[in-house]
Amino acid sequence: MENTWVYQGQEPIKIKTFLHSLGMGHRLFNDIKNGAGEFQVDHRRVRPTTKVLPNQPLTVTVQPEPSDSSVAVSEEPLTIVYEDANWLVVDKPVGVASVPGPHVANGSILNRVKGYLIANDSIDQRPHLITRLDRDTAGLLLVAKHNVASSMISPQVEGHTMQKEYRAIVTGTLEQDHGMIDAPIARVKGQVEREISEDGQPALTEFWVEESRGPWSLVRLRLHSGRTHQIRVHMSSIGHPLLGDHLYGGDLSMTDHQALYANHLAFTDPFTQTDLAFDVEMPADFKTLWNGLV
Repeated sequence: MENTWVYQGQEPIKIKTFLHSLGMGHRLFNDIKNGAGEFQVDHRRVRPTTKVLPNQPLTVTVQPEPSDSSVAVSEEPLTIVYEDANWLVVDKPVGVASVPGPHVANGSILNRVKGYLIANDSIDQRPHLITRLDRDTAGLLLVAKHNVASSMISPQVEGHTMQKEYRAIVTGTLEQDHGMIDAPIARVKGQVEREISEDGQPALTEFWVEESRGPWSLVRLRLHSGRTHQIRVHMSSIGHPLLGDHLYGGDLSMTDHQALYANHLAFTDPFTQTDLAFDVEMPADFKTLWNGLV
């Protein structure tokens, strides 16, 4: 796998410094330096300590990632919203896990992506899920096709600059049409649930009310952090649990899973330095549920 960037700076720069500015982590750089790949400047192989001059191209070649034998191959369907040499954006349906687990050995999105890459003779066959969703949450997921992409997107993940928005049906009418929920979230010892706790990790959720129907509201939410069950915990904490959310006090009379889907995903492609944004329409079952509320 090979990627090339042209250095646009004014002064010579070390290869490591240049790649770090683009997002590449120290671990991957060291792996390449120690034999997992090579660096080229002006199409000539160079030492890792070489400096890149203004307007020179830097090419990084990394050995292909072999298949992970612990991840089963699935031929189940995969809805692809976007694909290029580095990324897959996938629309995950309700009821499908993001990754394999104790009760899901195959059929997860990761299994399906692996199957897709193998079927298409991809050089790299070890996909990396950059974002994840709960099994019963539908919507957009970002997958890196190789470890270079995974490394270079990590600053946006860790810095919470990747934009992720959701829509949810919640109980009640909110007092504000727009607001922020700033409350730390912690594990509940020995349980799957999370809870608001002073000892938890910082968590920030922004919301907009799009429409209200009787005792229900359709809400758009943006994550400014990435805690497990963040939206579900935060909305329940302010007295507006998600419809169908069995863990956090949602009404179960109309659906057996939380009414939530990831409708928007945006990030800056570290390979091209362009902004990419993706949206999906309201899933059919979510739309039917919402339209049936009075």
